[in-house]
Amino acid sequence: MLLFYADHFVLPLPPEHRFPMDKYRRLRERLLASGRFATDDFREPPAASDAQLARAHDPDYIRRVTAGLLSAAEVRRIGFPWTPEMVERSRRSSGATIEAARAALRGHAQGRGCAANLAGGTHHAHHDFGSGFCVFNDSAVAARAMQAEEGVGQIAVIDCDVHQGDGTAAILEHDASIFTFSLHGAKNFPANKQRSDLDIELDDGCNDAAYLAALQRGLDEVFRRTQPELVLYLAGADPFAGDRLGRLAVSKAGLHQRDLLVMQRCKAEGVPLSIAMAGGYADEIDDIVDIHVATVLTAADLFHRHSRESGNPVAFGGNV
Repeated sequence: MLLFYADHFVLPLPPEHRFPMDKYRRLRERLLASGRFATDDFREPPAASDAQLARAHDPDYIRRVTAGLLSAAEVRRIGFPWTPEMVERSRRSSGATIEAARAALRGHAQGRGCAANLAGGTHHAHHDFGSGFCVFNDSAVAARAMQAEEGVGQIAVIDCDVHQGDGTAAILEHDASIFTFSLHGAKNFPANKQRSDLDIELDDGCNDAAYLAALQRGLDEVFRRTQPELVLYLAGADPFAGDRLGRLAVSKAGLHQRDLLVMQRCKAEGVPLSIAMAGGYADEIDDIVDIHVATVLTAADLFHRHSRESGNPVAFGGNV
């Protein structure tokens, strides 16, 4: 299973910044130490090009991001200080989702139609502005890249970050070829929600049973209304009960069941799957990493069991 990473393109942040940037490095190191992947399974993606970004973003916005010409208000809305490293990191993160989607498509004929971006899920970036720690929208960029470059027709975005994928919804609102589904907290960021093709909102304190029932209803609706040739799955760690920004009460075991529901449905439908990690803001960074590690190992078990020894069960709360 190919895993695309960009954590070595470091986005410098002040010490007090609340974004847990180190989770990406720790995720890659934990997966490598698990013994479940070969060194060659970890790939550095190319940076998304201007042409690839412009299928989802305003060219002038891309130019101003690249040249450091964003206003102070635009930078505040993104939540990261502008640096050349921020630009490169953002391009690489979109590039990683593009390459994960491409790898999933190309591996599908061999029964290995799943790959992952060990970051990504930057779903708050809109057509002409960034927001909520998101500069470029990797899901919208990758979806349109696969249509333009790989000849894919219908695509579905299944967004299970706790925050609505407002940027994805807005960019793709009038695009009938890309179905957007967001399962998110009703009272969480962003305050002004956009219209996905399917939105399911969850009450604060939503537990495992209610969360999984809502997801099952959503998946049934997605596959009733569209026949995707590719699914982009945002596997956020922030529905977790210990997440300081999540407001839900889903356990690690519940999030593992979530991943199984999405992945098993895609496999049963015969649809290649590209995964991005999306958000996670638990006080203990190892909790975030535990959840992301479990997502990747679950995908490896389901889609790549024949090519690796995978007899160890997915574990929670420590090294996996």
